[in-house]
Amino acid sequence: MSAGLAPALTDYRPIEASFEAYKRGQSSIARRRLYPLTVFSTTYLFIVTLFLLNSRDPWLGIMFYLAGVPAWTLVEYLSHRYLPHGRVPPGKSFLGGLLHEALDTFHREQHRERPFDGRHINGDLKDFLPLFFVAAPFSFLLPVYTLPALLAGVVQSYVGEAWAHYFLHFGKSRNRFFRYLKRCHLYHHSQRGIENDCGITTGILDCVFHTQYPKPVCRSLSEGGGHAIRVKKMTRSEALRLFRERFKQQ
Repeated sequence: MSAGLAPALTDYRPIEASFEAYKRGQSSIARRRLYPLTVFSTTYLFIVTLFLLNSRDPWLGIMFYLAGVPAWTLVEYLSHRYLPHGRVPPGKSFLGGLLHEALDTFHREQHRERPFDGRHINGDLKDFLPLFFVAAPFSFLLPVYTLPALLAGVVQSYVGEAWAHYFLHFGKSRNRFFRYLKRCHLYHHSQRGIENDCGITTGILDCVFHTQYPKPVCRSLSEGGGHAIRVKKMTRSEALRLFRERFKQQ
């Protein structure tokens, strides 16, 4: 294949049921981590909505809430592009070490070493709460129809992105567009694609900042392209060994 797709991500079909069972187990772990986050964010949205309906300008609050969607999209893109992938080196300071462990180590493991590990697909509620408990009280220094509504939109967009990321790793569908998106995202987990496709929920900002895949890669990733995906049969142990060898070499 001209685009050099990572076989560990795109070209295998295990013949042992144990590998599929492993993926199902990791999918269940990832979902269980997302449920509390989803309930918490929905509860916060419900509380903000109650205040908003009794506020002076609920329509303005709705506009601020909707503005949270592009606001989170920008945060998602910038954090995914600039924070992980080795850009936060281990520092001697407490903050430097914390950022390195929280961002680089987590993201490197999720990207290259554990692409199907349910504990590394998304963060969970305890990762989210420290930042939330700083941002939420600060937002309520202004009227509920401004920053609190905006924060509610950001939080809900974050949860939506987390579920989208989950489905890109574990979801199954015959829909050609979904399968294309999944191939694009899994290619991002290879060393060749790690600097591209930084937007999970949308590729608009990748186009704006020129981090989209080159056209030959897009053609190879597209199911309608001229390059067929070669299917290999391998056992679970062979697939895991290929993961380790492929990503640690690159």
